[in-house]
Amino acid sequence: MCIRDSYWAGTNGHETVTAEDVQQSLDERAHRANLAAEQLREEILEGLLFIATEDEVVGQVNGLSVLEIGEFSFGHPSRITARTFMGDDGVIHIERETDMSLPDHDKGVLTLNAYLGGTYAQHQPLSLNASLTFEQIYVYVDGDSASSSELYALLSSLSLIPIRQGISVTGSVNQRGEIQPIGSVNEKIEGFFDICCARGLTGEQGVIIPATNVVNLMLREDVVQAARDGRFHVWAVSHINEGLELLTGRPAGVPNADGDYPEGTVHNAVKKRLLELATELKSFGEDHNEEQT
Repeated sequence: MCIRDSYWAGTNGHETVTAEDVQQSLDERAHRANLAAEQLREEILEGLLFIATEDEVVGQVNGLSVLEIGEFSFGHPSRITARTFMGDDGVIHIERETDMSLPDHDKGVLTLNAYLGGTYAQHQPLSLNASLTFEQIYVYVDGDSASSSELYALLSSLSLIPIRQGISVTGSVNQRGEIQPIGSVNEKIEGFFDICCARGLTGEQGVIIPATNVVNLMLREDVVQAARDGRFHVWAVSHINEGLELLTGRPAGVPNADGDYPEGTVHNAVKKRLLELATELKSFGEDHNEEQT
């Protein structure tokens, strides 16, 4: 029996420790250590940190991070944005270029280039410039758990299909688009839930997590109850395509033998835009050479 739980059992007049006493002990412990979490939450609610929990935006997604202070850790959302334009430098991550990311995160970003090439450049060249960044983050970025979020933002920017801002995302992605497990899944879900709850749950909000992390779920009772009531959701996905459909409301698309995707799908829109970028770059280079001769 935990001494703290025994204290609350005695204070609450219980002869034995109950689930209520254990929960109160956990809540009190968190309250003593969560000053930084409360300050971040206040900055988001006051509009100082830009986090949207409603509407749809092209090239923008809510990623999830975890901060550790002593023995206390908490999750909080971070806005990730992508811009795509003509060029041939591939995916450029602003944090990497400014030495604000560590190797694990750099690996995740480089994986995005491999996914784009393997998915869209089997029958056409891959030619683009893309920039990715964590907005309003001024500390080192580590880990690859945001790589799926970055890929969603990138595909949204290319396809011009908006992403639902009421959904936050965590999960590492590999070169084949498979979603890999991450750490601190409970803290990440609860961090986004707290922001949505403070603003008012709409029933459309939730978090996308790797399917392989379902076994790790041990969420607070208020989060579980909100999920039971349909006011908040936790979606588990195994592939980037599943997340794309949740975030955009459109089918991701399955390629035919020639590598083409059906009209109206996300992948079809992305592939068309990549072909346009490659064609425009080639045409621009030829026109520029003619002007110089």
